[in-house]
Amino acid sequence: MTFVLYLILFCFMMGLVAVASNPSPYFGALGLVVVAGMGCGILVGHGGPFLSLVLFLIYLGGMLVVFAYSAALAAEPYPETWGSRPVVAYTVIYVVGLGLVSMLFWGGWYESSWMSSDEVGEFSMFRGDVGGVALMYSAGGWLLVVSAWVLLLTLFVVLELTRGLGRGALRAV
Repeated sequence: MTFVLYLILFCFMMGLVAVASNPSPYFGALGLVVVAGMGCGILVGHGGPFLSLVLFLIYLGGMLVVFAYSAALAAEPYPETWGSRPVVAYTVIYVVGLGLVSMLFWGGWYESSWMSSDEVGEFSMFRGDVGGVALMYSAGGWLLVVSAWVLLLTLFVVLELTRGLGRGALRAV
Protein backbone atom coordinates (compact mmCIF):
# COMPACT_ATOMS: atom_id res chain seq x y z
CA MET A 1 0.00 0.00 0.00
CA THR A 2 2.90 2.33 0.72
CA PHE A 3 4.30 1.83 -2.78
CA VAL A 4 0.94 2.71 -4.30
CA LEU A 5 0.77 5.89 -2.21
CA TYR A 6 4.31 6.80 -3.26
CA LEU A 7 3.31 6.30 -6.89
CA ILE A 8 0.18 8.43 -6.45
CA LEU A 9 2.20 11.18 -4.75
CA PHE A 10 4.77 11.09 -7.58
CA CYS A 11 2.03 11.43 -10.20
CA PHE A 12 0.48 14.24 -8.12
CA MET A 13 3.78 16.15 -8.12
CA MET A 14 4.29 15.62 -11.85
CA GLY A 15 0.78 16.94 -12.46
CA LEU A 16 1.62 20.01 -10.38
CA VAL A 17 4.78 20.51 -12.47
CA ALA A 18 2.68 20.19 -15.63
CA VAL A 19 0.32 22.92 -14.44
CA ALA A 20 3.07 25.18 -13.08
CA SER A 21 5.25 24.99 -16.20
CA ASN A 22 2.56 27.16 -17.81
CA PRO A 23 1.91 25.63 -21.20
CA SER A 24 -1.15 26.61 -23.19
CA PRO A 25 -4.45 26.24 -21.31
CA TYR A 26 -5.33 23.32 -23.54
CA PHE A 27 -2.38 21.30 -22.25
CA GLY A 28 -2.68 22.64 -18.70
CA ALA A 29 -6.16 21.07 -18.42
CA LEU A 30 -4.61 17.60 -18.58
CA GLY A 31 -2.32 18.50 -15.69
CA LEU A 32 -5.32 19.71 -13.68
CA VAL A 33 -7.19 16.46 -14.27
CA VAL A 34 -4.13 14.45 -13.18
CA VAL A 35 -3.73 16.57 -10.03
CA ALA A 36 -7.43 16.21 -9.16
CA GLY A 37 -7.40 12.45 -9.70
CA MET A 38 -4.21 11.86 -7.77
CA GLY A 39 -5.31 14.12 -4.91
CA CYS A 40 -8.49 12.08 -4.60
CA GLY A 41 -6.37 8.91 -4.76
CA ILE A 42 -4.37 10.20 -1.79
CA LEU A 43 -7.61 10.72 0.13
CA VAL A 44 -8.74 7.18 -0.73
CA GLY A 45 -5.39 5.82 0.43
CA HIS A 46 -5.84 7.48 3.80
CA GLY A 47 -9.38 6.20 4.34
CA GLY A 48 -11.72 8.83 2.89
CA PRO A 49 -13.40 7.31 -0.17
CA PHE A 50 -16.66 9.27 0.12
CA LEU A 51 -14.95 12.63 0.52
CA SER A 52 -12.64 11.93 -2.42
CA LEU A 53 -15.60 10.99 -4.62
CA VAL A 54 -17.46 14.17 -3.66
CA LEU A 55 -14.39 16.34 -4.28
CA PHE A 56 -13.65 14.69 -7.62
CA LEU A 57 -17.19 15.10 -8.89
CA ILE A 58 -17.42 18.71 -7.72
CA TYR A 59 -14.03 19.54 -9.19
CA LEU A 60 -14.65 17.94 -12.57
CA GLY A 61 -18.23 19.08 -12.71
CA GLY A 62 -17.66 22.68 -11.73
CA MET A 63 -14.18 24.04 -12.07
CA LEU A 64 -13.16 22.22 -15.24
CA VAL A 65 -16.26 23.49 -17.02
CA VAL A 66 -15.24 27.04 -16.08
CA PHE A 67 -11.66 26.27 -17.12
CA ALA A 68 -12.73 24.89 -20.49
CA TYR A 69 -14.96 27.88 -21.13
CA SER A 70 -12.23 30.36 -20.26
CA ALA A 71 -9.67 28.42 -22.33
CA ALA A 72 -12.01 28.60 -25.31
CA LEU A 73 -12.27 32.36 -24.87
CA ALA A 74 -8.49 32.75 -24.61
CA ALA A 75 -7.71 30.75 -27.75
CA GLU A 76 -4.18 31.29 -29.03
CA PRO A 77 -3.30 30.90 -32.71
CA TYR A 78 0.05 29.22 -31.86
CA PRO A 79 -0.16 27.67 -28.38
CA GLU A 80 2.90 26.60 -26.41
CA THR A 81 3.33 22.82 -26.48
CA TRP A 82 5.19 20.46 -24.16
CA GLY A 83 8.21 20.38 -26.45
CA SER A 84 8.75 24.13 -26.77
CA ARG A 85 11.86 25.59 -25.14
CA PRO A 86 10.26 27.76 -22.43
CA VAL A 87 7.99 24.95 -21.25
CA VAL A 88 10.84 22.42 -21.16
CA ALA A 89 13.04 24.92 -19.29
CA TYR A 90 10.35 25.58 -16.68
CA THR A 91 9.66 21.86 -16.33
CA VAL A 92 13.34 21.07 -15.72
CA ILE A 93 13.63 23.91 -13.20
CA TYR A 94 10.54 22.74 -11.30
CA VAL A 95 11.60 19.06 -11.29
CA VAL A 96 15.10 19.94 -10.03
CA GLY A 97 13.58 22.20 -7.36
CA LEU A 98 11.19 19.45 -6.31
CA GLY A 99 14.09 17.01 -6.07
CA LEU A 100 16.11 19.38 -3.91
CA VAL A 101 13.21 20.08 -1.56
CA SER A 102 12.37 16.37 -1.28
CA MET A 103 16.01 15.57 -0.43
CA LEU A 104 15.87 18.25 2.25
CA PHE A 105 12.84 16.69 3.93
CA TRP A 106 13.49 13.02 3.10
CA GLY A 107 15.03 12.02 6.44
CA GLY A 108 11.98 12.85 8.54
CA TRP A 109 9.42 10.68 6.75
CA TYR A 110 8.86 7.09 7.75
CA GLU A 111 6.59 4.48 6.26
CA SER A 112 5.04 3.57 9.62
CA SER A 113 3.20 6.89 9.72
CA TRP A 114 1.34 6.07 6.49
CA MET A 115 -1.69 4.38 7.99
CA SER A 116 -5.21 4.78 6.74
CA SER A 117 -8.01 5.41 9.17
CA ASP A 118 -9.37 1.91 8.51
CA GLU A 119 -6.18 0.29 9.84
CA VAL A 120 -6.84 1.64 13.33
CA GLY A 121 -10.40 0.27 13.37
CA GLU A 122 -10.04 -1.42 16.73
CA PHE A 123 -10.00 2.00 18.40
CA SER A 124 -13.19 3.26 16.75
CA MET A 125 -16.81 2.19 16.43
CA PHE A 126 -17.26 3.63 12.89
CA ARG A 127 -15.33 3.72 9.66
CA GLY A 128 -12.96 6.61 9.25
CA ASP A 129 -15.00 8.67 6.82
CA VAL A 130 -18.47 8.23 8.33
CA GLY A 131 -17.97 10.78 11.10
CA GLY A 132 -16.47 13.26 8.66
CA VAL A 133 -19.43 12.99 6.29
CA ALA A 134 -21.92 13.68 9.09
CA LEU A 135 -19.87 16.60 10.33
CA MET A 136 -19.51 17.99 6.80
CA TYR A 137 -23.29 18.10 6.34
CA SER A 138 -24.22 19.24 9.84
CA ALA A 139 -21.63 21.85 10.84
CA GLY A 140 -20.34 22.67 7.37
CA GLY A 141 -23.53 23.97 5.77
CA TRP A 142 -22.45 27.60 5.95
CA LEU A 143 -19.15 26.63 4.35
CA LEU A 144 -21.07 25.15 1.42
CA VAL A 145 -22.84 28.48 0.87
CA VAL A 146 -19.53 30.38 1.10
CA SER A 147 -17.90 27.94 -1.34
CA ALA A 148 -20.73 28.38 -3.85
CA TRP A 149 -20.36 32.15 -3.59
CA VAL A 150 -16.59 31.93 -4.10
CA LEU A 151 -17.05 29.69 -7.16
CA LEU A 152 -19.53 32.17 -8.65
CA LEU A 153 -17.12 35.04 -7.97
CA THR A 154 -14.29 33.03 -9.54
CA LEU A 155 -16.41 32.45 -12.64
CA PHE A 156 -16.98 36.18 -13.07
CA VAL A 157 -13.31 37.01 -12.45
CA VAL A 158 -12.12 34.44 -15.00
CA LEU A 159 -14.62 35.61 -17.58
CA GLU A 160 -13.62 39.24 -17.04
CA LEU A 161 -9.91 38.42 -17.34
CA THR A 162 -10.32 36.41 -20.53
CA ARG A 163 -12.62 38.92 -22.20
CA GLY A 164 -9.71 41.18 -23.12
CA LEU A 165 -10.35 44.32 -25.10
CA GLY A 166 -13.42 43.08 -26.94
CA ARG A 167 -16.43 45.05 -25.75
CA GLY A 168 -19.05 43.41 -27.91
CA ALA A 169 -21.24 45.97 -29.74
CA LEU A 170 -19.46 48.92 -28.04
CA ARG A 171 -16.01 48.26 -29.48
CA ALA A 172 -14.44 50.70 -31.91
CA VAL A 173 -14.52 49.57 -35.52
